Amino acid sequence: MLFIKINKEEFLKPLQAVAGIVERRHTLPILSNVLIQNDDSGLSFIATDLEIQITATSPSSGSVENSAITVSAKKLQDIVRALPDNAEITFDSKDSRLQLKAGKSQFNLQTLPADDFPKLALSDEEVSEISLPQSTLRHLFNQVQYAMAQQDIRYYLNGLLMVLEPGMIKVVATDGHRLSLAGMEVPSIQQAAEAILPRKTVTELIKLLADVDDEVKVRLGKNLVTFSFGNINLVSKVIEGKFPDYNKVVPINYQNHVLLDRLTLLRAMQRAAILSNEKFRGVRLVLTQNSLRVICNNTEQEEAEEEIEINYTSEPLDIGFNVTYLLDVLNNIATSEVDCAFGDPNSSCLITVPGDDRFKYVVMPMRI
Repeated sequence: MLFIKINKEEFLKPLQAVAGIVERRHTLPILSNVLIQNDDSGLSFIATDLEIQITATSPSSGSVENSAITVSAKKLQDIVRALPDNAEITFDSKDSRLQLKAGKSQFNLQTLPADDFPKLALSDEEVSEISLPQSTLRHLFNQVQYAMAQQDIRYYLNGLLMVLEPGMIKVVATDGHRLSLAGMEVPSIQQAAEAILPRKTVTELIKLLADVDDEVKVRLGKNLVTFSFGNINLVSKVIEGKFPDYNKVVPINYQNHVLLDRLTLLRAMQRAAILSNEKFRGVRLVLTQNSLRVICNNTEQEEAEEEIEINYTSEPLDIGFNVTYLLDVLNNIATSEVDCAFGDPNSSCLITVPGDDRFKYVVMPMRI
């Protein structure tokens, strides 16, 4: 039996923190549920999809020691969210039902046994443990997450590589057509370790991590990675496999450099992309003396051209890219300027930002 009397906001916040990973339709019905546990230490909410497990805690009142149930995460979240602000909610369970009361509202939900709820087995074996500000980790993930592959047969690309080196953390993502790399100094890191985090794990962490200096504790194990911050504990399986050697992908010694205002370039590309081929999304960058032309056209013989005045005195260059890949990086970094470096028309483009030599974005060219 579970009995709780709690304010709506105190209940909803931790519930929403875990409900994001719950799949709507699942072969195991209990995976659509959230496990609610109540004891002397408070109220905990646990959700899992067998790859990720998130636990969020909240103080509770009216505790019955060591009681637990599972109930539909989506239905419970929708009901509680729809209740009036600051409503006092009472939960009472018996006979495989959970009764929820708030004012004159009453709901009865079906439950499943808490003992049947699967949990990720936490291993004692830890390769490495670090702490860093939540804002730092969130910023690093945001700088590279857009380059992760989606449902690629090369499963190790459907995630993000997190690399620990003495004094440094790096994150890398690639889908085989572009690669994004970011890093930051963390003096407390003593030993080397790495893990490939699944795409869903990264997406959830970006949602859950706050833009604050409060610490997040990261534990890298052989098969699991754990992130603990605030009242949240996220455990994720890692993707097995060999991530590509990202250092070999980053070009060096490019001679053709152009420094561009990020927003000017972004807006020019956004406008030109309206007339790009919907399937191939190609854009031509034509560099001539002190001029950059951004050109897109489509199968209906429509064309868009934007010209930007630049400081460029190297050899003329006409090179094609997927415009989406360029828009992604320009949208996800916050600097005022970007440095674009080119080789020849068949070579990749390297985008960096002034003042941060740890951020690198490489995009392969395409024939247009």
